[in-house]
Amino acid sequence: MAPTAAVATPPPKESRRRRANSRRLPYLLIAPAGLLMLGFIAYPVLSVFYYSLQNYNVTKPWRNGFAGLDNFRRVFTEDDQFWPTLGFSAQWVVTQVTLQLLLGLALALIVNQTFIGRGISRAMVFSPWAVSGVLTSTIWILLYNSSTGFSRYLADAGIGEYGTSVLSDTGTVFWAATVTELWRGVPFFAILILADLQSVSKELYEAASVDGAGRLRQFFHITLPHLRDAIILATLLRGVWEFNNVDLLYTLTGGGPAGETTTLPLYVANTGIEGHDFGYASALTTVAFVVLLFCSIVYLRLSKFGGDRT
Repeated sequence: MAPTAAVATPPPKESRRRRANSRRLPYLLIAPAGLLMLGFIAYPVLSVFYYSLQNYNVTKPWRNGFAGLDNFRRVFTEDDQFWPTLGFSAQWVVTQVTLQLLLGLALALIVNQTFIGRGISRAMVFSPWAVSGVLTSTIWILLYNSSTGFSRYLADAGIGEYGTSVLSDTGTVFWAATVTELWRGVPFFAILILADLQSVSKELYEAASVDGAGRLRQFFHITLPHLRDAIILATLLRGVWEFNNVDLLYTLTGGGPAGETTTLPLYVANTGIEGHDFGYASALTTVAFVVLLFCSIVYLRLSKFGGDRT
């Protein structure tokens, strides 16, 4: 006689309820923080979208009201400052991110070595990142000052002329602002890359040395592949931040001379705060948001962030 198969008894309802509650518990715990973040993020974003469809100028209240897509039509067809500021923003981002990445990678590789005073060296390398943009620009304004800055000493050495300011010359202001932002931005890359370098197994380098690989081959075949995701994330974050850079350029150059250093976000700030045209400024902000979103998605897709490193 064949043995009868045991019939599985369903788990008691209380056990199923307990498991369901345990699965919901993490979401319940993070719900308050999630709702707060949603409120702080969603409300401003939706407000900008709403005002981008309005005529809203506090100095001309009689013209306020629904504008539809008129503000966006004005952006693309009538505003002669939009395309130059967008072009300069792209130039600023590409220059800054490229130079900050290269210099930050070099600094991270240097301070990752073992030498006397490494702790102090790391602190000195990372300290500019703790300085605000306004304070950074104030420091460099003093350094660029034609009477008290280093240009005076260069003139004493026969390089340049007395009384010249690199911040008021259209031929030098871009690189003067670039150096200022590099001083503050390079530590960001150095910090992230150094943190990832700490996780590279030394056994990989030892095995490569045994196989006859030199430092250059080790760098390209071990270090860089390991740092790929960290570099992609750092360049994306820094690219977004540099695109939205307002504080440093506003206090350093004010967007001048002759609008040579006016980025799109700085143009938005001037339109909204100084021009009081919040409806048009919201439309410009919406366009900038779409541009950043599109570029971020394309960059992540092309770089295959988080994908297979092989």
